[in-house]
Amino acid sequence: MIDWLLTQPIWLLALYGGLFIWGATALGAASVFFFKKMNNELYALMLGFASGIMIAASIWSLIIPALEFAEEQNLIPWLVAGIGVLAGVGFLYVFDKILPHVHFGDNEPEGIKTGWSRIRLLIFSITLHNIPEGLAVGVAVGAIGTVAKIGGDVHAALLAAIAVTIGIGIQDIPEGAAVSIPLRQEGVSRSRAFFYGQASAIVEPIFAIIGALLVQLMTAILPYALAFAAGAMIFVVVEELIPEARNRSTATGAHYSTWGFAVGFVIMMILDVALG
Repeated sequence: MIDWLLTQPIWLLALYGGLFIWGATALGAASVFFFKKMNNELYALMLGFASGIMIAASIWSLIIPALEFAEEQNLIPWLVAGIGVLAGVGFLYVFDKILPHVHFGDNEPEGIKTGWSRIRLLIFSITLHNIPEGLAVGVAVGAIGTVAKIGGDVHAALLAAIAVTIGIGIQDIPEGAAVSIPLRQEGVSRSRAFFYGQASAIVEPIFAIIGALLVQLMTAILPYALAFAAGAMIFVVVEELIPEARNRSTATGAHYSTWGFAVGFVIMMILDVALG
């Protein structure tokens, strides 16, 4: 199977990865057909879990490889990683401030004023924050081509990309549920809540391909691109997931988000160490 995957074009591998994480989101979104409500403790646990996986993936699967590739290119590793992370955070920050959206639990829309409905603004917000996950998969896949060009271990690079894809896919399952079920509570029908939940992740395969192609076209940007994807995911976690997880925690379940984060972090760490 590994050898067969290595015969595929990089853009196609990125598409496979993007479709996998989109499918995981759709699987989670399908839970709306079985559950109408989600209690705050479970919601906090799921958001914490997703946060843990994304932070661990940012460190082990993106920032550490960025440092290694920068060193191989005779660059200053910490400077490259620092620039990439800050650029990723800045990219999402600008989009968050400009593009119209609203978050679950908030009544005041953010970004440019529009006449869009609250539901549309919610969907746009979720879609925006799925972009970094697609980029992370795409850049990790694109690294395979770069490793091949310099005569490195392509099997290890492929396994690392698989680890990133599986990890993000795992966290996309509860994330899909955390989208569709609250939409149902907003008054959206089950079928529409599922449709919007899975559709919010359609940007993932698109940006997976974009990330992979950019790395292939400009090999020198690989360490920056890896750190950029990490920074974008860190922004989503710190700006959205963790605050919402803490807000959903009740007095009796104040540590649900913390335990969810810890479990997600450990699972992603194990995946990356075992496969990467």
